[in-house]
Amino acid sequence: MTGNVRMKCLAGLFAVAVMALAADATAQKRGGTLITVVHPEPSTLASYLSTAATIGEIAAKIYEGLLEYDFDLNPQPGLAKSWAVGQDGKTLTFKLQDNVKFHDGKPFTSADVKFTVLEVLRKVHPRGASTFKEVADIETPDPHTAVFKLNNPAPYMMPALSGNESPMLPKHLFEGTDVRNNPYANKPIGTGPFKFVEWRKAQFIRLDRNDAYWKKGPPYLDRVVARFVPEASTRTAALESGEVHLAAFNALPFVDVQRFRNMSGMTYTTRGYETLNPLLQLEINTKRPPFDNKKVRQAIAYAIDRQFIIDNIWFGLGKPATGPLNSNFKRYYTADVKRYHVPNRVEIANRLLDEAGQPRGANGIRFKIVHDIDPYGDHFRQLGQYIKQALGQIGIEVELREEDPATWIKRVYTDYDFTLNQVFFYGLPDPVLGVHRQYICAQIRKGVPFVNSTHYCNPEVDKLAEQASVEINEKKRAELYKKFQQIIVEDSPIVFISEVQWPTVYSSKLKDLIVSPLGVLASFDRAWVAQ
Repeated sequence: MTGNVRMKCLAGLFAVAVMALAADATAQKRGGTLITVVHPEPSTLASYLSTAATIGEIAAKIYEGLLEYDFDLNPQPGLAKSWAVGQDGKTLTFKLQDNVKFHDGKPFTSADVKFTVLEVLRKVHPRGASTFKEVADIETPDPHTAVFKLNNPAPYMMPALSGNESPMLPKHLFEGTDVRNNPYANKPIGTGPFKFVEWRKAQFIRLDRNDAYWKKGPPYLDRVVARFVPEASTRTAALESGEVHLAAFNALPFVDVQRFRNMSGMTYTTRGYETLNPLLQLEINTKRPPFDNKKVRQAIAYAIDRQFIIDNIWFGLGKPATGPLNSNFKRYYTADVKRYHVPNRVEIANRLLDEAGQPRGANGIRFKIVHDIDPYGDHFRQLGQYIKQALGQIGIEVELREEDPATWIKRVYTDYDFTLNQVFFYGLPDPVLGVHRQYICAQIRKGVPFVNSTHYCNPEVDKLAEQASVEINEKKRAELYKKFQQIIVEDSPIVFISEVQWPTVYSSKLKDLIVSPLGVLASFDRAWVAQ
């Protein structure tokens, strides 16, 4: 079904929403429907199983976390109204909000916190094993108190307690079940400002206002609808015409984003991604010959023109990446690493491949590979075309493979059936949360998305990461991370392309939309519609 036909089929529902958005409103007046275009359609709504942004754009309105954050990443009350850290850093005590209920009417208590962290997030969440690794136990002296007992201090855990990163689940619906296949994965029940109503595959997901929400006043919107429109031009037209009101991440072709920046009636921002610290990367299967040879991996890193990608595919939204840490990690980032973006990089790449025993054949080809394309946007397809051309210059023939998100995730993170893969990784507010999982030996976790799929395993890197996890002296911690970056960049299991800046474009009638460093991955409980 084409995007135009799909629009006609959904005209009844969305026409009402468009009229609601255009209606008169006063400050924080209740009413209206927000329609966001999410691309591609998520494979699940289980944000406790996958950290894909398209899941968070929807699920973070349903699930909540213990904490929220301001733009300086300082913790703010969420499901926890207060918290205290023990003098030795090994005890965290959270006092929970009163009268919070799940969408099925059951109360939210400290038992749900303990179950969610110990039995779900730590076991199946892609980042949970790192985030909660120091949690020895969680005591629940009463229904409104959760006491985290830690083996070692874990200051990195506090920034990881949002509804998007660590959603609190109903114990009564998950305990004793196969969490990975629980039926509530795609019919989620949380404590958030919006309740799941309906998912029509390839069309939309509808969330309605939670009238029993524990916060007094919010939410102000009646409904949030996430639409799925596969054609890029149709998504752009829908936003411009007012049929949808919001597009974030890569929902719009970046060439069109530039046009929206100064368009009357539209708001453009790159705020709301401060908790993500994103990097665009190429993953290399280090166990698959000839990429088990470091020189071959380094040759790939030299062959890529990072600035060309930023200028021509990302339309200037980003800057070249140098290693596993985004430069936003100002306390820990270092540029003192092996540099691949040099003037004679193609010459060096060809020499390294010769030294690695991969000579050109009579047809100029050294060997052939399949390159998997990240399925989360049209610009990734364009990136694939560039990679094919760039590697062709050094004698590597590339076949491009494009699949739906579920198939792609299974291929890369369960079957490990890939050679070179595009991926977009988030470093998050602390390296322990988003960076370690890509390189630590123990993070080679079959079936867990967005962890160490390259099978890179270096005991020295593991040791540095472990020391940095518990080091409370900032200067010493920075030195550990400097060595961490230098070793990984030298070993080159991943090619670091760019630090991407995501855009968010939305109708100027939407107010209080981007109110935290989580941006569209926040709950939208404060969002409202104005004339």
